[in-house]
Amino acid sequence: MRIRTMRFFQALAVCAAATLPGIAVAQTHAIDDALGCDQQPHAFISGLLDDRSIDAKPMRVESNSVNAFRPAAGSGLMAFGFRVYAVLGYAPDDDLFKAGNGRPVDGTLYGVVVSGPKEAVESRVREAGSSATVRSVVPLVLTAVVCRQP
Repeated sequence: MRIRTMRFFQALAVCAAATLPGIAVAQTHAIDDALGCDQQPHAFISGLLDDRSIDAKPMRVESNSVNAFRPAAGSGLMAFGFRVYAVLGYAPDDDLFKAGNGRPVDGTLYGVVVSGPKEAVESRVREAGSSATVRSVVPLVLTAVVCRQP
C-alpha cells in the first residue's frame, strides 16, 4: 500500500511538472512591442482594454492627469520580461482618460510600471531597441517605462 501511494504521488508530481510550464507560458501576455514608443496613448490603452488585459476604470488618476490602470486578474501582463504592476496613459482631450485636479502633463504619454530594479529593466529596454524613458519608482522594486510625445 505504501509503495502504491508513493508511486501515485510521484506520477502526480511528474504530471504537474510537465503541465505547469505550459500553463504559465499560456497565461503571460508580453507587451514589449507596444512599448517601442511608436503608438499613441489611446491606441495603447484601448488595445489592452479590448484584450481585457487591464481594468477599464483607472485605479488612480494623478493630479497631472496621468491615469494608472491595474492589470486584470490573470492577464499575465509582462514587459521586457518583468511583471507589469500598472499601465499608464494620458492624452489631452481624450475621453478615455480621466482628468486630474492639477495641471496636466505636457504632451502625451503611455507606459508601464514593472516589478524590477531600474538597471535590469533599462538593460532589457535598450536591448529591445525601445527609446522609452526608464525611471525608478521604488528603488530596487518598481520601475517605470514611459513613452512620451510632445
